[in-house]
This record gives sequence, structure tokens and C-alpha cells, in this order.
Amino acid sequence: MTRVDFYLLSDAASLGRERIACRLAEKAYQLGHRVYIHAESSDLARRLDDLLWTFRAGSFVPHALFPCDASHVPPVLIGHNDAPADSHDVLINLATEVPTFFSRYERVAEVIDQDEQRKRAGRERFRFYRDRGYALETHPLSGQNNDG
Repeated sequence: MTRVDFYLLSDAASLGRERIACRLAEKAYQLGHRVYIHAESSDLARRLDDLLWTFRAGSFVPHALFPCDASHVPPVLIGHNDAPADSHDVLINLATEVPTFFSRYERVAEVIDQDEQRKRAGRERFRFYRDRGYALETHPLSGQNNDG
């Protein structure tokens, strides 16, 4: 069954949220996982694509925007509509809604900052997962963890 982790940021800076998503993707990649970052929009997906190159000096996270060339699929994909059909085992959700395909993943990471709308949507997603019996963990992150 899918495990869901909520990462709770102490501020409302969207870049902090995006940087945490990059850090989570980097860590999962380093542990040998395949990752799909589900963005709210194509604009956010493109920002994450750029940020993954620069969020931390010395970091390298092979990634691409989804859909991509099927002959070479990197371990980290970023998209905003449908998810890849192949075996990615970690989903980082930056969308407002619970993705319909979330249960195909072993782990789901939800990144919540202090923006009131995102907090409210995050609470709804938490209830959705909890009411369906998914294993939930919360991880409060202080401001110092929001740096890249």
C-alpha cells in the first residue's frame, strides 16, 4: 500500500516549496528510486525543470519534462497532466488535488507551505488519504531546511 509523507514548511515562500521538492527528488534519485514530480501547471513544471539544474551547487539530478523521448527516460520526470506509465516509485505532488494515479506509487510526498489556500488543500488531501487507510507521516521543516 502507498505510504504518504507530508512535508510541512514553516513559511509561505513558493520557492521554498519548489526547493524542497527538488531536494526530495535528489534524495530519492540518490537512493535509486524513480521519481515523478506532479506540478499544478505547465509553468510550474518548467520552473522545476530549471530549478533542478541550479537548486544546489554540485547537485546533479537527471530529469526531463514529461512526456519525453521514450528511448531515454531519466530517473526523474516532471509533468502536470498524466503520469508516466512506466515504473516510477516516488510521486512528489505539488498539485492542489490528489492525483488520480497516486496509488501506482510506493511513496507519495506532499509539500505544504503556509500559503492559506495550499494549507487548506493540503488538509483536504490529508483527510482523503487518511479516510482511505493510507499510512501517513508528517515532517515539520524549519526555515533553515528550506534553503537549497
